[in-house]
Amino acid sequence: MSDYTTLTLDVSDHIATVTITRAPVNAQNNRLRDEMTEVFDALGDRRDVRAIILTGEGKAFSAGADLSERPTQDPGHYTAHNRRVRASFDCLLECPKPIIAAVNGAAIGAGCVTTLCCDIIVTSEKGYLQMTEVMVGLAGGVAHVRRHFSESDARMMIYTARRVYGPDLLRMNVASACVAPVELMAEARAIAADIAKASPSAIRAAKKSFQMTEGVSIYEGYRFEQGQTKALSTSDDTAEAMAAFREKRSPVFRD
Repeated sequence: MSDYTTLTLDVSDHIATVTITRAPVNAQNNRLRDEMTEVFDALGDRRDVRAIILTGEGKAFSAGADLSERPTQDPGHYTAHNRRVRASFDCLLECPKPIIAAVNGAAIGAGCVTTLCCDIIVTSEKGYLQMTEVMVGLAGGVAHVRRHFSESDARMMIYTARRVYGPDLLRMNVASACVAPVELMAEARAIAADIAKASPSAIRAAKKSFQMTEGVSIYEGYRFEQGQTKALSTSDDTAEAMAAFREKRSPVFRD
């Protein structure tokens, strides 16, 4: 377990579980943003972690930004605030380990964006994503929403502030799984366990390919991936995988 005040961290069997624990609705304040950045930066470097699950404690995943800490109009304050918010999202996008969002309840505003910055989304039937910015005179989150939703659905979500529940997220191909609430963490952990069985260096390379090829041509993207494959071909993980194949056994990858 961890010493964080807004998060808990548990690591077992190469899987890290990060739980947002800021009752009552896991609203995101500056302390939470700083701890998110710190913990995911650390997990990205830990050799005993191969996959990460991010979820919320209680009935909410994260109900968005803590409005009591909105930035003032003092010179530089809003700019510094925006940088801090970006860092709390960028630490997920940039983490070299796959992150599974286990959406147990409301993921609103910044909580929705946090979800969309993860690699894989699984949700309970009671989990939902919602962008309420237009209802409070704001308009953030468009870039992250349109990465996962079709153009029409992205606009519907932003313009109407409607809740999109787990079954519809699955139908829209935003979530990879939608399960009963009691099954959510087991589903997320099963996916994480499959990731943890794979070559750690290959998983890192695959995530790097997702990061680097988004928005580039297929020609440029595939050239980058081939470079990754060439680099991996001489790695210890690849040697072990090939030996295991020849010997008809499961590979044993080193941390």
